[in-house]
Amino acid sequence: MTKETPDQGRYAARGVSATKTEVHDAVDKLDQGVFPGAFCKVVPDVLTGDPKKCNLIHADGSGTKSLIAYLHYKETGEASIFRGIAQDSIVMNLDDLLCVGATGPILFNSTVNRNARNFDGKALAELINGNEAFLAKLREFGVNIVSGGGETADVGDITDTVTVDSCAVAVMDRDQVITGQKIVPGLAIIGISSAGQATYEDFPNSGIGSNGLTSARHELLSHYYAEKYPETFDKATDKQYVYCGPYKLGDTLPGSDMSVGQALLSPTRTYAPIITKLLAEQPEAVRGLVHCSGGGQGKCLRFGQKVHFVKDKLMPLPPIFKVIREVSGTSWKEMYQVFNMGHRMEVYCPHESADTLLEIIRGFGVEAQVIGHTEESQREGGQNHLTLTHEGEALEYAL
Repeated sequence: MTKETPDQGRYAARGVSATKTEVHDAVDKLDQGVFPGAFCKVVPDVLTGDPKKCNLIHADGSGTKSLIAYLHYKETGEASIFRGIAQDSIVMNLDDLLCVGATGPILFNSTVNRNARNFDGKALAELINGNEAFLAKLREFGVNIVSGGGETADVGDITDTVTVDSCAVAVMDRDQVITGQKIVPGLAIIGISSAGQATYEDFPNSGIGSNGLTSARHELLSHYYAEKYPETFDKATDKQYVYCGPYKLGDTLPGSDMSVGQALLSPTRTYAPIITKLLAEQPEAVRGLVHCSGGGQGKCLRFGQKVHFVKDKLMPLPPIFKVIREVSGTSWKEMYQVFNMGHRMEVYCPHESADTLLEIIRGFGVEAQVIGHTEESQREGGQNHLTLTHEGEALEYAL
């Protein structure tokens, strides 16, 4: 078993930052918009000039998950796998927008950068058609989102395989924005599972989402992929961190009915149908929403003021996270900072409202529970901090 590097962790050793400190050092100095502290930047309505409305624009993508789909395609010839990658890219935008209360109308645009020699027209068609099919399915569940087209760029000089990114634009009433200011001490935290099968999903989900896939891919998959597909990793990465796992994509994931490939490629679950209903039926109870994407369970630290986040009743770990930990030896503290670890959306609400919200959530076939609470910060100066309990051990996080 390869040991964790003590100074930076295994994720950083692969050239990736869980905390994105350098990004925040730059971005946090910029204008924070109409509602500083909101999950997404909110700006005045420059599209129509209506003082009662505001605009949001959000960009994200499927990240390195597209490389796992690329490996699957090269090994099997099954181009349809890229429909899931299309969903990943959409959800990473949509579910961030949900956290400020934007449930539609939303205009979506996609960008595909590819090396046409390695990523052919058959695979590209599945990506494009996958976008349209997933947006249509969301509309069936009451999410007002439409396609505004996109761009495909053949840029073999700067990408060896394919990257899938997207952008979403929304206009909403200012008085409907979830500003982040209501995440205060004294609230319950509901975690909504990232695994299982929702009523609006066609098959079970491993829970992996689209964060931490650089580590997940290299920790689980064998060196066979490095030797056969050298275009899929950064040559500057120390070889001990490159495809250092024991599995091939078709192997069974221990503790699961899925293969390793199916688990890694589970399309990222959207919580849009759930959040849309929560906000329609219980708007006053939803005080805050946090999408546990980049930064994993530490994402909450950037929202609210003078808050101690206590997560001491976490949901059971899905098998994929257990296996990543077992084969890599990654510390539990890093695991919770890189991956969602079983719940990817958090709802902050009064304790007395939790049961009502849980009933609505579970009506979609998704597991959810109160995983913790908020209290007054215990740090000097009121700095936000997080105490997360794993198997009786308290893990501490702060920005």
